[in-house]
Amino acid sequence: MDFLSGIIKNLLTIFYDLTVSAGIPSYGLAIILLTVFIKMLLYPLTVKQVKSMKAMQEIQPKMKALQEKYKDNKEKLSKEMAELYKSSGVNPLAGCLPLIVQMPVLIAIFFAIKEYNYIGDTGFLWLNSLTFVDPAKEASFTNPSDPFYILPILSAVTTYVQQKQTVTDVNNAQNKMMMVFMPIFIGYITITFPAGLGIYWVVGNLVQIAQQWWMYRKPAVIQGEAK
Repeated sequence: MDFLSGIIKNLLTIFYDLTVSAGIPSYGLAIILLTVFIKMLLYPLTVKQVKSMKAMQEIQPKMKALQEKYKDNKEKLSKEMAELYKSSGVNPLAGCLPLIVQMPVLIAIFFAIKEYNYIGDTGFLWLNSLTFVDPAKEASFTNPSDPFYILPILSAVTTYVQQKQTVTDVNNAQNKMMMVFMPIFIGYITITFPAGLGIYWVVGNLVQIAQQWWMYRKPAVIQGEAK
């Protein structure tokens, strides 16, 4: 993980140097550029993940019908589910693989931005600092990293929109719960994280929302077997 984190820190330095060369030195802009770069790099995995997610959602009614029909026969249910996956061209594990691949990268980004050796001014727009203003104090609801709570609100809203794009059955109880719980949770932890991480999360969500909008606008991108 230290190796990946080191790479992310070097990339952040490169993007910061670009802002210096452009005459607008800004760690905030550097984090935005870094986020866009990484999201574009991971775009093929995002396509695979969304494709698999959509395929699984489309066969949900059939899965529920089988689960109800064979609820007392687990062996038969397993066989029928396997046959459903095969006939639908769906690999139930395909959606997990991109997440597994991305997780080390996401964790590395988290620590890279949090532990980066910022030099000089780290203010950005309305933010006094992209790190903790007072390192001796932990950020909390009463001592937020963003004094105006703008980043936490944007984190929650963009997380909700990003989820809503991919959920087909909004009436499903589990989907409803996740669409409420996740944005609130993300908004809360953004309050307690350094503001630089909040910028990364908001920009990352915005890029992914744009990517998913493009995928759904071009059905050919997400059609086909989720292998």
